[in-house]
Amino acid sequence: MAFAPHHDLIEELKWRGLLHDAMPGTQDLLNREMVSGYVGFDPTAESLHIGNLVPVMLLTHLQLAGHRPIALVGGATGMIGDPSGKSAERNLLDEETLQRNVAGVRKQLLKFLNFTDGANRAELVNNYDWFKGISFLQFMRDIGKHITVSYMMAKDSVQNRLETGISFTEFSYQLVQGYDFVHLLKNHGCKLQMGGSDQWGNIVTGTELIRRMGAGEGFALVAPLITKTDGGKFGKSEQGNVWLDPQRTSPYRFYQFWLNVSDEDAKRYIRIFSLLSRPEIESLQQQHDGAPHLRLLQKALAEDVTVRVHCREDLDAAVAASEILFGQGTEDSLRQLSESDLLAVFEGVPQFHISEQELKAGIPIIDLLAEMTTVFPSKAEARKMIQGNGVSINKTKVAAIDLMVNVDHLIAGRYILAQKGKKNYYLLIVG
Repeated sequence: MAFAPHHDLIEELKWRGLLHDAMPGTQDLLNREMVSGYVGFDPTAESLHIGNLVPVMLLTHLQLAGHRPIALVGGATGMIGDPSGKSAERNLLDEETLQRNVAGVRKQLLKFLNFTDGANRAELVNNYDWFKGISFLQFMRDIGKHITVSYMMAKDSVQNRLETGISFTEFSYQLVQGYDFVHLLKNHGCKLQMGGSDQWGNIVTGTELIRRMGAGEGFALVAPLITKTDGGKFGKSEQGNVWLDPQRTSPYRFYQFWLNVSDEDAKRYIRIFSLLSRPEIESLQQQHDGAPHLRLLQKALAEDVTVRVHCREDLDAAVAASEILFGQGTEDSLRQLSESDLLAVFEGVPQFHISEQELKAGIPIIDLLAEMTTVFPSKAEARKMIQGNGVSINKTKVAAIDLMVNVDHLIAGRYILAQKGKKNYYLLIVG
């Protein structure tokens, strides 16, 4: 039976803003036969970050179009370090750290692709498995002889490092990555390599090595490097990288990153990072343009990506946490927050430390807010605002000026949230 793609992958990537360049013949190949295509991930950390989501989305769309994705975790190439986009030599990882990183990246990739069902089920490979049996002399003789130094020197990743210096180790990286393509073509029938546009030089070294070694024909497809409209670097928050690992970036922070992107960025990112259909996205954009203050694009983007990277429960918790901060939460929803999410939600609000001993005995609300802390500058002002129904403890309005605050008010064992008016929060911490 002749192969019929579910849709034209190249056209799909174009409208989503996920296509920067492709070798001639790639589109015809994808429309003619089921293609195995791969993306390589260097395990430089135990977790992927959102910058890695672009190549992940390439694999996802490849599979959705009916083709077969291969995710390569670079247990071997990770030992060398890719010079592409780097201004200086990277520190080499020890083998124990590398294997831990490989395991972490492998676990995350399992979330995005179907590895179990169908003829186009995805596959995970580790290039250490084939490189561990190749000696240095064998590599030089059987592989290195096919690519000239002048060819390798012409690559931008090398040219950009000539002044600052590049080691033979990083210089040889493109050759090692190129052999990955040869091996996958020979052993897995893989005809396509994908990645970011900064990988173009390494990828075409692979297609050239395939040609010169007489292994067949390889094809290449790359996505653009994602930027922010304001020129800032995509994927960074005030805390640094936005990671896929919930221990490094909580689902709440992850959700907030997408929720807070600009309108212009949201219009691009929802095409690139979500799996919403074209009619859904175009309808959302039209609604958003009519009422941009509702941030419909950002909310849809944040929901789609958070559910796929984490889960529906984590999304619900992140939304509930967001509502708490913006005045719509309840004491019950506040008490359901984990300690890490509580601290993330109220990061930057004024904090005061109070004595556990005194809290056990009970502290009059006015003393707590005007003497033990400086939520109010005076008892008179605290009393007046309480009587005006303008003070809350743990999202519950304080109805009596003689309220005694005690350990029963603690959230997550050591926190009390005081609120003055609608927008002024204070975190009281025991200890």
